[in-house]
Formats: sequence, C-alpha cells, structure tokens
Amino acid sequence: MTEWLGMDGYAAFVWPAYLLTLVCVGGLVLHAVLRRRATAKRLAELEQVEGEA
Repeated sequence: MTEWLGMDGYAAFVWPAYLLTLVCVGGLVLHAVLRRRATAKRLAELEQVEGEA
C-alpha cells in the first residue's frame, strides 16, 4: 500500500495534481449549481411579474 501511495517517487507531483483537479472540478460544479438556482429564482420573479401584467 505504501508503494502505491508513494507512486515510485512521483507522489509529490501526482497527489497535488489530483487535489488541484478535485478542487477545480468541485468549484465548477458548485458554480453551476449556484448559477442554476439564481437563474431559476430570476425566472420565477419574471414569471410573477408577467402574471400580474
């Protein structure tokens, strides 16, 4: 197990790359979710205004 985690001496490059990728993908997913919620809220507001007019 320690050999696999050590990655034959390349662990110092591999694990930070995995971490950076995870952070970036997680940030993109979070951004998409927040953007979708804001868009849905804005759409509901516009539909309400249209219904009143």
